[in-house]
Amino acid sequence: MKKYLREKLLKKRDIISLRKRMEKGALIIKRLFRMSEFKKAESILFYASFKSEVDTINCLQAAITHGKRISLPKVDKKRRRLMLYEIKDTSELAPGCMGIPEPAILRGRKTALKDIDVVVVPGAGFDIYGNRLGYGAGYYDKLLSGIRDWGLGIREQKNKNFTKSQTRTPKPFLIALAFEEQIIPKVPNEGHDIKIDKIVTEKRIVNCKTEGSRMQGVKGSSGGVNYF
Repeated sequence: MKKYLREKLLKKRDIISLRKRMEKGALIIKRLFRMSEFKKAESILFYASFKSEVDTINCLQAAITHGKRISLPKVDKKRRRLMLYEIKDTSELAPGCMGIPEPAILRGRKTALKDIDVVVVPGAGFDIYGNRLGYGAGYYDKLLSGIRDWGLGIREQKNKNFTKSQTRTPKPFLIALAFEEQIIPKVPNEGHDIKIDKIVTEKRIVNCKTEGSRMQGVKGSSGGVNYF
């Protein structure tokens, strides 16, 4: 079921013309950069766009220039997981697994998920309840499974000098970027799947926690986007 649905959604995304993808993508990124959660975030985990995904490459430098700490994933093939590394400039990216751009400078750049404020998540499809259909490899499922047991964000601390309020680690806010063509009525999910908090499309911002959508108008053309 998931495999068939994934193939169908990817074909649907792939047939969007390059011009339309660029126009839609610019609106999506503009909405993202205007979100309060994004504006408040100091440390953001982005994905490096590939093939027909919503383009993120062109906005990474803008985020860095405006003082955001930007990290990207790098595939650890041996352990089949994603490692996170901060980049200071988009020139530090190089083709990695499957040709997807990955951080090339690793020494002293490793980032922990607990230090991330916002995670910008890719995917093949989503529903308005926050369920995500990935690409089948399970990399993001494994990465995000680490926050499942955070609960209210209280981490165990052996140091008795710390109170519960002082050991609170907020769960990173999960934002998915998608074209409207990728939003479907229901994504098959399992009880342990981590849900997305908000989905940004070219037409709306979906607040998954309220199982509804909130429209935010974006004025102006998509050419020469001023993100801030």
